[in-house]
Amino acid sequence: MEKRGVAAFDFDGTITRKDTLLEFIKFVKGESSCYWGLLLYAPLLVAYKLKLYPNWKVKQRFFAHFFKGMPYIEFCRWGECFAARIDSIVNPSVLEKLVQHQRQGDETYIVSASVKEWILPWAQKVGVSHVIATEVEVDSQGVLTGRFSTKNCYGREKVVRFLAQEPCRESYYLYAYGDSSGDKYMLEFADRGVWCKKM
Repeated sequence: MEKRGVAAFDFDGTITRKDTLLEFIKFVKGESSCYWGLLLYAPLLVAYKLKLYPNWKVKQRFFAHFFKGMPYIEFCRWGECFAARIDSIVNPSVLEKLVQHQRQGDETYIVSASVKEWILPWAQKVGVSHVIATEVEVDSQGVLTGRFSTKNCYGREKVVRFLAQEPCRESYYLYAYGDSSGDKYMLEFADRGVWCKKM
């Protein structure tokens, strides 16, 4: 019996040509606000680069600076509006690969460390079946706490989260597309891992 095909794509730097966290902040808060935030958190960013501070903590603190206290409904509306901005930063060659997988009947996934609420509207628009991403925490009043409700979907966590949805590994042939060290484990886990840095 022939195995079904599954294709898992990273988002930032693979499907898109830019980091969507920064692009989303600029979209919602403005460029000057984003750059001031980068300046404010520069010491933490340097500590992360030197491997003195974990990736997820830097990301969560940076995210909280801009979005803590925002009503979740408003946050989701911004995510829907952001889909048009994503269109302008898509990597055409990778999008073509995604469409090719869809045409041949493969199940398509986006597996990303970025936040689900600004990936999902764009993904639905292009017919991607599933989005696995970092998820935000919302309090009882429907407001963002500034924390994440899941682990940062990065590195090994990508494989863990993917297997939670596709546990029968022997039943499918897995293609994975990525561009950075955060995708290493997913690319190695796949039957065919595709490095998209130069695509």
